Amino acid sequence: MDLRRPPDFFLIGAPKAGTSALHSALAGHPGLFLSPVKEPKYYMCGDSPPPAYKGPGDAHSNQEWIWQRERYLALFDGAQAGQLRGESTPFYLYHRDARRRIAADRPDAKLIAVLRDPVDRAYSNWMHLWMDGLEPCADIVEAIAREPRRVDAGWAPFWHYSRLGMYGRQLADLYGHFPREQILLLRYRELVEAPDATLGRVCSFLGVPQVDARQIPADNSRPFVRDGVRARTVGPVIRAGAAAGQFLPPQVWRRLSQPLVNQLQKGGDPARPKLAPEQRTALLEPHLADITLLETLTGQSFEEWRRHRDGESFASRAASRTAATG
Repeated sequence: MDLRRPPDFFLIGAPKAGTSALHSALAGHPGLFLSPVKEPKYYMCGDSPPPAYKGPGDAHSNQEWIWQRERYLALFDGAQAGQLRGESTPFYLYHRDARRRIAADRPDAKLIAVLRDPVDRAYSNWMHLWMDGLEPCADIVEAIAREPRRVDAGWAPFWHYSRLGMYGRQLADLYGHFPREQILLLRYRELVEAPDATLGRVCSFLGVPQVDARQIPADNSRPFVRDGVRARTVGPVIRAGAAAGQFLPPQVWRRLSQPLVNQLQKGGDPARPKLAPEQRTALLEPHLADITLLETLTGQSFEEWRRHRDGESFASRAASRTAATG
């Protein structure tokens, strides 16, 4: 049997929906082997160098893509006999060519997608880049209004705040490539509110014994940076440094820029501000038709996404769950 083969399963998305946390939880399962490099992005480029994306910091991210097939397959050389191999690239759900390439290369693969309220997902996505000093726009609504121009200008998928949350159209295409029994859909809130049961579903789907998981590791979080003198002074320096140092190895650039990022985040608020009702309404409107499509495709209700409520992060949901259980 050829041991150097594509993975048996993929965590395909969505970004900022707990995929990193789920990856960490599954990596500890004795029957599973998760690639040591998270987000290799191999199927987004298909044996060719990644596109020369032009958003702030994109040049460094491009260098980290593993696009050569032998390098990609070598990621799984550490798997033991009998272990299922998997990898996590949360952009695969969004990326049309990635969906097609996986289907062509591993048509029997099992796919796991975690869906999060598209407004909360976009807000978390924007905040991630804003708090790292890469997002130049201090207003999420305005940043999303700029999204079409950014896409046309060649900014990487992580900047596609609204489009990444169009799960209905993404799943409609995915179902055209894979049988539905090979796809497991989870909800972000399930990862936090019922981690043991959710991991049980994942293990059952993959055909491995369930392991105890009273909680799933928290996802990536950063202190909130408010718009002001610090953000307007340090942010442009970080972005200029990213442009000037784009030919440096990513690890070198990150090491050199870290003091600036630390300065930007110094004194940041651990609790992010909540979206105002008018902001949520503006961000939700483009998703309404897609939510209806998602419901039609899955036979599930996503009505809660249509209602206004305070956005919740992984940390806030976990804290509420801990308080409720005493």
